[in-house]
Amino acid sequence: MLDAALQFPGFLQPEIFSLGPFEVGGLTLGPFALRWYALAYIAGLLLGWRYMTGLVRNEKLWGGKPGPVSVLQLDDFLFWATIGVIAGGRIGYVLFYKPDMIWKAPGDLVAIWQGGMSFHGGLIGVALAVFFFARKHKVPMWTLGDLVAAAAPIGLFFGRLANFVNGELYGRASNAPWAVMFPQTDIYGQVGYTEPRHPSQLYEAVLEGLVLFFILRVVTHQRLMLQRPGVTAGVFLIGYGVFRFLVEFVREPDAHMPEALRQYITMGMLLCLPMIALGAWIAWRGQKARAA
Repeated sequence: MLDAALQFPGFLQPEIFSLGPFEVGGLTLGPFALRWYALAYIAGLLLGWRYMTGLVRNEKLWGGKPGPVSVLQLDDFLFWATIGVIAGGRIGYVLFYKPDMIWKAPGDLVAIWQGGMSFHGGLIGVALAVFFFARKHKVPMWTLGDLVAAAAPIGLFFGRLANFVNGELYGRASNAPWAVMFPQTDIYGQVGYTEPRHPSQLYEAVLEGLVLFFILRVVTHQRLMLQRPGVTAGVFLIGYGVFRFLVEFVREPDAHMPEALRQYITMGMLLCLPMIALGAWIAWRGQKARAA
């Protein structure tokens, strides 16, 4: 098995660069580091925002008239979405996967630069941002949700690549020729490697990022479903839920799940099932409606 595995590339490091520490007026500041994980979130949010603005400017997608959400409103929404992604993603990770962090290591609750973000938590955070922003600015909630859904795979693609670089959320042990041995640091600071494992982060980058993006591209540009509010968001929820459920079969089981269950079902699977059902209802509902 070891001979068939790929060792994690040594040139891939979580930190792009680090500066400091610095002595300023007797105070020690730093070190300050830029990590791929943070850059992935920045790239996903900015590129997703630019993609959304392109959608609202394309009058063909709205039946030959301007989109019901303006570019200026999307500019304002970017801040709301950022808060929703970060706060929701971190809170969801703690509640769904690491609840013991609350009493064992409360100081790590805000250490998002170390990784540890939940997609489902981020989804709830962004959904709340959409709801409250739409109410405050009097924009169509379902249409804003569709725009977010169409752009979401961009962020998912970069986020899963960052998971791979971080050496986190890897898959189960495997003897596949593309299996990867990920670096690990023990309690003594010695770096070793895992047994060969599925690079499940890359599977998700392809399915949840690239494949889902092009599915939604067909929905918005070929089927013109932005004129039926909710359909695009529903398809996104179904697509992500199905892809994530399938990849969970090769992801490392959740350590906090009961031993008798975690070989057969994971927290990700449990969270995806209601997501798929909700997406089906939203898409069905949207099929009956047309944009005003």
